[in-house]
Amino acid sequence: MVSISIENTVKTTKVIRRSKPTRLAPNYWPFVIPALVVIAAVIVFPWVFTLWMSAQRWTLGQEQSFIGFDNYIRLASDMRFWESMWHTLVYTFLSVVAPLFLGTLAALLFDAQFPLRGFLRGVFVMPMMATPVAIALVWTMMFHPQLGVLNYLLSFIGIGPLEWIYNQSTVIPSLVLVETWQWTPLVMLIVLGGLAAVPREPYESAEIDGANAWQKFRYLTLPMIAPFLMIAVIIRSIDAVKSFDIIYAMTQGGPGTASETINIYLYNTAFAYYDIGYGSAMAVVFFIVIVALSFVLLMVRQRSQWNEMEDR
Repeated sequence: MVSISIENTVKTTKVIRRSKPTRLAPNYWPFVIPALVVIAAVIVFPWVFTLWMSAQRWTLGQEQSFIGFDNYIRLASDMRFWESMWHTLVYTFLSVVAPLFLGTLAALLFDAQFPLRGFLRGVFVMPMMATPVAIALVWTMMFHPQLGVLNYLLSFIGIGPLEWIYNQSTVIPSLVLVETWQWTPLVMLIVLGGLAAVPREPYESAEIDGANAWQKFRYLTLPMIAPFLMIAVIIRSIDAVKSFDIIYAMTQGGPGTASETINIYLYNTAFAYYDIGYGSAMAVVFFIVIVALSFVLLMVRQRSQWNEMEDR
């Protein structure tokens, strides 16, 4: 009797298990498809269309024809293209180094305790909030050789009037000055975040050992904020290499082609000379340069993270 009841119990359990509804795996595709459609329409299609245009001889008002890699071969012998690429590299390098140095210095100053520190921080970050075109118009007036306030201020210390953006030898440094004024606060905020995360115990030990201010900065502060400096370098490099609005609003690539970066040359080629095919090839090459630069910077950033983990 006992064995029969056990068998009945087992059969009943199996029947109950079979009668339970089976759960289907959740299907997330209805939620993913709209995002894929947007990505394809906004990112994938424009780049595929740009690649297709770069293989065409396409000037507005004329019949287009397929020419393969001829536009890219033309780029290799275009000295104006290589000159604009050099201007872009110089402009990017200076626009990264100057804000990085001044932003780090400002972060060290604002990290100290003093009256009205919060108010002064707010004032310092205000240039970052201004629109690029407004910045360009104000600085263009300040750079005026005769009526600009900068030459007026320089006259008090015995320096003659400078031509600033109106001279081929000073136009890029002048544009970098504007870029530095606008984006030094961003570097300062990033470095301030790093300084806030720095522990204070090593500084106490260093003071006991008799370290001076420079030694504490060189051997303690700088290594500990290095990952944050690298983040600032990545952000500023990517932003500076594709800078367009301030340069175009202030100089349009002039005088001559002295400040013509790759963005300005690309814009003029496609929308001033209406050479759509050649401008598309230039855009593809420039995109490859930006991706390569981003990849190198991210690799350096990743390596710094590994070194940081090894030190721990």
